[in-house]
Formats: sequence, structure tokens, C-alpha cells
Amino acid sequence: MKSLPTITTVEFSETLRRDNYRINGKTPAKNEQDRIQVVLNALRSIARQKPLHVRVESRNPPVNGKGLGYSSSGFAALGLASAKALRMSFTPRMLSQIVRLGAGSASRSLVGGFSIWYANRNGLSYAEQLANEDEIPWRTIIVPVPSTIRTDTAHEDVVLSPFYRARLSYLKNILPRMKLAISRRDTSKISCLAEIDTLNLHAVTMTGKAGLVLFSPVSIRVIEEVRRLREEDEVPVWFSLDTGPSVFVNTLPEDAPKVARRLGKLTEGNVLASWVGGPAELLEKHLF
Repeated sequence: MKSLPTITTVEFSETLRRDNYRINGKTPAKNEQDRIQVVLNALRSIARQKPLHVRVESRNPPVNGKGLGYSSSGFAALGLASAKALRMSFTPRMLSQIVRLGAGSASRSLVGGFSIWYANRNGLSYAEQLANEDEIPWRTIIVPVPSTIRTDTAHEDVVLSPFYRARLSYLKNILPRMKLAISRRDTSKISCLAEIDTLNLHAVTMTGKAGLVLFSPVSIRVIEEVRRLREEDEVPVWFSLDTGPSVFVNTLPEDAPKVARRLGKLTEGNVLASWVGGPAELLEKHLF
């Protein structure tokens, strides 16, 4: 999302004695450091340079919520900044194969817009943009919802859900429909399919090994209000959730103010309007 940007600065140096990572001014947890190192080591290996230690400083916007995509934008930013620092040039497809090692969804954040992540296409796993961020009329009203639930093992847990294989079959059917909706620039159809997929996804997470129930009472209230707006007020609006309780409410630009007002009443104004984010880009702004 354009309103939730991650900014990352990377420096490789022979003078550094060890790798140093900081996210929002703090040293990340060990599991997060391990994921960062996987991406950096892949780039260092491709660079074929003398192993250099690295300093990474990354900042997310001061919006507190679980499931806002910070891992996705963070690893996309890390990959692009690191490649630049190592004086390496990659096509978006090539770099998306590397950043996905940190977070699969980072491959889509890297290429931006409306994109698809191929798990295995001719033996490769990469993302491809299907439409840029300006080609489809779109606004998202974000309702950030904090949560302490850990989702580190969510991808491993869902494999044990009795509905996991059914989800794989469902995806084979819905993905061509989503690609067609994107090619037709059909905001309503894209949003509707995303809402359907949200419910399908969470049915699997709730029935996986850990039984992750990621919806919060706020999430449910927002979902109910979205349905009221659509069914009673005939506003074209749909909800979507990632692996967390924060809600992304998708609508048309002309309907966004009304949607934001209604949801703001439920959340004491804790909403954020956003456009679709573009590809990861290099900035003149640095964090150190």
C-alpha cells in the first residue's frame, strides 16, 4: 500500500566487524535476523565479492497493526537497497526471486501494482506485474488492528489443515478469474474475488496445526459494516485480510470518503486511506 511505505538503507563495508540490523530503531528478533541474512547471503554470493559485513537500517510508518504487510515491503526494500549497495543490476523478475527468500509476498511488493507471484514457472519462482498502480480505479481504507499473535509458522501449520488440498484446487480455479478481472481493469470483480479468497484463506489458517484465529472483534465489526454498506447502501465495497486482524477495505475512489467516514465511526477515526503501491524504488533519502 502506498500509505504504508518501508524505507531501508544498506551499507556494505570492510570496516564493519559484523552484520548489524535495525528495524524501527531496534535490533530484530533472532528469527527475523535469520531471514534477513538469507537474502543478504544470496546477494553476496551472486556478487562474488570478498564477503563484506553490512549495516541495515529500516523504518516502517508509525502505524500499529498486525497483517499490514511490513515483512513484504521490508524485504522488497532490503533487496533493492542491497543490490544497489553491491553495485549489482537485476531485472525485477530476477530480484523478486531473491527477496522471496525472506518473505514470499515480498516478490509482489518488489514489482508493485497488481501482480502475481508464480510458485513454480518453468522451475522459477518470481513475481510479475499485471497492471500498474494507476491503471485500475482503486482506493483502500485500511483499518490497522494490533495483535500479539505470532504467525511465524503459519505457512507450515496450514499444510496440516483438512482443507489445505481443497484450497490448492480452489486456487487453480480462482487465479485465472482474477487475472481476467485485472486485464479488464474491473475493480469490483477484483475486490469481490479478494474478499472470497480472504474467507477461504482464513478457513485454512483456523484449521491448521496451530488453529490460528486471526480475526479480532474489531475485524468482525468492520466486516459487518462493509457488508451493510454494500447490501443496504449499495456502495461497491469489499473487505480483505492478510495473516492478521487488520482489514483492507477496497472500493472505488469516489466512494472512499463515505467508506472512511463509516469505518471511522467504528474505530474512533483509526483508519488510513491509501492508493495501490508501485514498484520498489531507489530514493535520495537515507537513514544514516
